[in-house]
Amino acid sequence: MKLLVVDDHPLVIEGLIGILSSESIIGSVEQATSKDGAEKKIMEQNPDIVLLDIRLGKENGLDIIPRIREEEKECKFIILTSSLYSDDFARAESLDVDGYILKHAYPEEILLGIKMVSRGRKYYDPGIMEMILNERDMLMGDNLTAREQDVLKELGKGSSNKEIAENLFITEYTVKKHVSRILTKLGLSDRTQAALYVNNHHIM
Repeated sequence: MKLLVVDDHPLVIEGLIGILSSESIIGSVEQATSKDGAEKKIMEQNPDIVLLDIRLGKENGLDIIPRIREEEKECKFIILTSSLYSDDFARAESLDVDGYILKHAYPEEILLGIKMVSRGRKYYDPGIMEMILNERDMLMGDNLTAREQDVLKELGKGSSNKEIAENLFITEYTVKKHVSRILTKLGLSDRTQAALYVNNHHIM
């Protein structure tokens, strides 16, 4: 596996390279400190995964992603940043990044994220997910009907549509409609985020 670390802080790059180079599944780790430098290395070296910081001096690292996608490069992007701004996360999410990790994460968490992304899965730092969900600060009772609250609780248990239908004595079609409304009302993108919402808000 080939990695590219894009960050404008030498100490961060040095630390990451030290962590990543010790992993047997990682063949090489390259580095770049600017948007242009990163784009050049991606085009020339075709890394499998790019660990990308958002703040690159006065540049925004997220601007790299659309440019690379236009070239139909197949590298995956994991955002590795200290930014706790929800706008940064929202834009990264809209660009369909493969991972989002905060820099205060433990080395094993970063490695876990890389391994999951390399297997075709997405990885979001639990810290950022909790922050985003709390920031939305929606009071469930003010937004959801009683039945939608019941369905949301079932989503928190990881129940399938069929299981929810059986537990609540409704049809699977009705469950699908409720799930769609719940995601829309709470501003969530999928069932996984709904489950996180339930757990982070201690909804029982």
